Amino acid sequence: MKRATLVGLALAVAAALTSIGHAQGGIQYDKIEIKTDKVAPNLYMLSGSEGVDPGHPDGAGGRIGVLAGPDGIFMVDSQYEQIGDRVLAAVRRIDQGPIRFLVNTHIHGDHTAGNATFAKQGAVLLAREELREGMVRQPAPAAGAPPRDPARLPVVTYGMGDPLRVRMNGETVELIPVRAAHTGGDTIVRFVNADLIMIGDFYRNFGYPFIDTNNGGSLKGALEGLELTMKLAGPNTRLVPGHGTYIKKGDIIPYRDMMLAVQGKVQQLVAQGKSLQDVLAAKVTAPYDAKVPGGLLPAGNAGTSADRFVSMVYAELKK
Repeated sequence: MKRATLVGLALAVAAALTSIGHAQGGIQYDKIEIKTDKVAPNLYMLSGSEGVDPGHPDGAGGRIGVLAGPDGIFMVDSQYEQIGDRVLAAVRRIDQGPIRFLVNTHIHGDHTAGNATFAKQGAVLLAREELREGMVRQPAPAAGAPPRDPARLPVVTYGMGDPLRVRMNGETVELIPVRAAHTGGDTIVRFVNADLIMIGDFYRNFGYPFIDTNNGGSLKGALEGLELTMKLAGPNTRLVPGHGTYIKKGDIIPYRDMMLAVQGKVQQLVAQGKSLQDVLAAKVTAPYDAKVPGGLLPAGNAGTSADRFVSMVYAELKK
């Protein structure tokens, strides 16, 4: 999806988002279609429909990677549980072979809730140890809701340190742990021969950064993750966020600089003893709002995406 398309989508979704939320009570799972983009001879990216997921209006749920070939299928992330059959059908249109591995880039349900669908197809689930621990600690579903399927839990886990490497289908897949960035259990997935890196959600170009401190994320870690990504990427490496458009390493620089600038402005206000309400009223993201598609769209109970980002920065700096 081109940047101009994202800007237009932001304007369209802003007008429709409230009515969608009230009419459907949230995500319109029945309207999500899975789109497939071939990015290398045996590597594909899957994404959901635009405009049907209030949390991710640019494309429902998180992006999925599929490496296919004679050695079987390697997947990155699994989307929502409610559309597991459609994701599986999209994978089967690519390749009918066994689904051998699935790695989660981080804990959020738009990337992990469909895990059980693929575990039951024989996939070995891999993730950071912190991610599995977080899934185990998740509160029980509300009364009357079905219990969570234990098959969703990763069975092979790893910590910080050297990448975990999987070699199949003529490709070397590197699972590279990132310390406390978007969440406390993030993984970068690098397809070495395809020169492509899936960077999860500590970078996104639809809306302002979302750093989930409740699940162990941190601004410091997100900035370190961006620096690591730029170090790993070459001049032609395709970087694939969990949401938003594909980018190159140079695109990270203004994103990082924006984060640092907002951090600096919030730090000044914190030093002056300003409250969170004062900081939000100061509109410290104003210089960037016109450049960030979806930056002023609602982001749950946190106000706009900009408000959520500023609130997170404020909370981290106040610690």
